[in-house]
Amino acid sequence: MKIVRFIDSQGSICTGADPENGRAGVVEQAANGTYVPTGQTAQIAQYLPPVDPPAVLCIGLNYRRHAEETGQELPSFPVLFMKNPASVIGHEQNIVLPESCRKREQADYEAELAVVIGKAAKNVSAEEALSYVKGYTIGNDVSARWWQRHAGSGQWVRGKSFDTFCPVGPVMVTADEIPDPGNLEISCSLNSQIMQQSNTSDMIFSVAQIIEYLSEDTTLLPDTVILTGTPSGVGVARKPRVFLKPGDRIEMSIEKIGTLANTVV
Repeated sequence: MKIVRFIDSQGSICTGADPENGRAGVVEQAANGTYVPTGQTAQIAQYLPPVDPPAVLCIGLNYRRHAEETGQELPSFPVLFMKNPASVIGHEQNIVLPESCRKREQADYEAELAVVIGKAAKNVSAEEALSYVKGYTIGNDVSARWWQRHAGSGQWVRGKSFDTFCPVGPVMVTADEIPDPGNLEISCSLNSQIMQQSNTSDMIFSVAQIIEYLSEDTTLLPDTVILTGTPSGVGVARKPRVFLKPGDRIEMSIEKIGTLANTVV
């Protein structure tokens, strides 16, 4: 099932399933976390992020070829940082370049498989980790590289958390439809030019290993979003470097999920 959150033609926030031709069947979430059809349909006037996350946890340097292109050694443990949940936006919402990023080109794109936690997870083993996953979606870890590398005092959170710097969507595919998140084609195009093209099999740490690591003595709340890292091809590693500018169109695609599209303003 493909779950979508959206604003309908009456201005109400709805949750729907399997959107098609601009409409979706309205569903309600049961106490056990499943989605129950109401028998009604609604027009999608505006996409929202498929979940409203209490936290956005992110893994850096998790693709072998991406670590190689940045000249860094493969990490021994997952590299963890966070994004402000207020930075999350939906499909077809604009990525806004903030005033603090306009003095120098620095905003970059990062296509990522996003994992949505379905139930509170603490001290979860890798063997049982996928049973805690509600579903999968697409994330764009937009990054202000100067802030990330220089103005954040060695921490990445500041350069990753500007408003609109975390597009997520357009849908969340329920976990039963993606039994193996470790073998999905993933790509990113900028103004119709392919910039990133890889497979999640290039991940250093699997989705299950990431959940095990993050949940050790730490509770992952339901609807927590985990961005699992980006493949090679990011703008800062290119020669010449490529940074986002107003008018750019970014499209992130992942097999079995769809395409997340946003315009830069």
